[in-house]
Amino acid sequence: MNLGDIIKEQRQELEKIEREEKIIPRENSEKAESFLRYPNILIITGVRRCGKSIFSYLLEKNKRFAYINFDDERLSGLGTEDLDRVLQAFYELYGDIEFIVLDEVHNVKGWELFASRLRRTKKVIITGSNSKLLGGELSTYLTGRHLDIQLFPFSFRELLQLMDFKLEKNYTTKEKSVLLNHLKNYLEDGGFPEVYKFGKSMSAKIYEDIITRDILLRHRIKKIDELKKLGRYVVSNSANEITYSKLSRILGIKHISTVSNWISYLEEAFLIVKVERFYFKLKQQFIAPKKIYTIDTGLIDSIGFKFSEDKGRIIENVVAIELQRRKNFQLDMEIYYWKDPQQREVDFVLKEGNRIKQLIQVSFINSKEDINEREIKSLIKGGEELKCRNLIMITWDYEGEEKVKGKKIRYIPLWKWLLETKTNF
Repeated sequence: MNLGDIIKEQRQELEKIEREEKIIPRENSEKAESFLRYPNILIITGVRRCGKSIFSYLLEKNKRFAYINFDDERLSGLGTEDLDRVLQAFYELYGDIEFIVLDEVHNVKGWELFASRLRRTKKVIITGSNSKLLGGELSTYLTGRHLDIQLFPFSFRELLQLMDFKLEKNYTTKEKSVLLNHLKNYLEDGGFPEVYKFGKSMSAKIYEDIITRDILLRHRIKKIDELKKLGRYVVSNSANEITYSKLSRILGIKHISTVSNWISYLEEAFLIVKVERFYFKLKQQFIAPKKIYTIDTGLIDSIGFKFSEDKGRIIENVVAIELQRRKNFQLDMEIYYWKDPQQREVDFVLKEGNRIKQLIQVSFINSKEDINEREIKSLIKGGEELKCRNLIMITWDYEGEEKVKGKKIRYIPLWKWLLETKTNF
């Protein structure tokens, strides 16, 4: 099959998906469209199979565009010298084009110069499942002339849209019961679109693809079993603190630097998110333990850690990823956790500029009687130490307010917090 036929077939596959499957607008759509009003490069990154291809296709479908996906085994031998052939095939198939989508283009070595040349006359979308897509030579060639968006698996808001659940200000008892059931399923199944197309078994397949294709093969790792053990350990211990030295001892990996490198590969592939402990001094922050969260709770479930085993940790993971998702709309927000020498801990510290904007504690509680006093004391102490009065606790289904030592704490159910305006902190 020649290059033109592959390009044509790939586009037909996307058109077939749009025609036959239920597609919902993603929350980043308007922002992405605003980036493409003039010749520019829009970079869409995100974990494998979160919907980047269809997202980029929908941005262009009513315009004069060309699309190619380099994550196709038929294109595996393509090199830098072949990229002009791709452009020629575009013109032969579609004539004059305004938009070009280069899907997973980082699979072609030296693609940066090609993309830089295209942006002079075209509006270019580049997608990639590696966070280092923006690094290296691309930044040098573009000198800041690009914009980027990170796409995630479905948010809870998007999932409810997929399920045709109508969002209201108030719900009947029956509607709320349906809503909470959707939330429970979301915590267990996660938000990967293919899970809702093919079933829960897709989570395990996606996890294996990330480990194999985005980490083992990309970084040519020889110690395959050790890397796989590290991945499983980190994912199954989401929302817990880690240190590289402890991971080295537990997993029997000789060099701490190896653990550090492998964790960075998991991050680059968007499998995990690392949250630093907050300190005013960067040196302390650098050497302190980190917290790790998995990009999607369905992946946690797929390796054997069930929602029922530790509900608190699972909902904390959902909150962590939702905060990362909201950073797309509030780029100056920084996310940390806090812990003092007495082991009092606050799950999330939201910092904006030099100001601590909000402290968030997460707890699986249904009523005031379920409140853990230690968690409240930690939240109050954190507020005092960090000079922050905006204190909230995200619960399973308890809502209210109370004053403790003159400090107001708001209790917000997880479902309500997840459905808040995405820039509401």
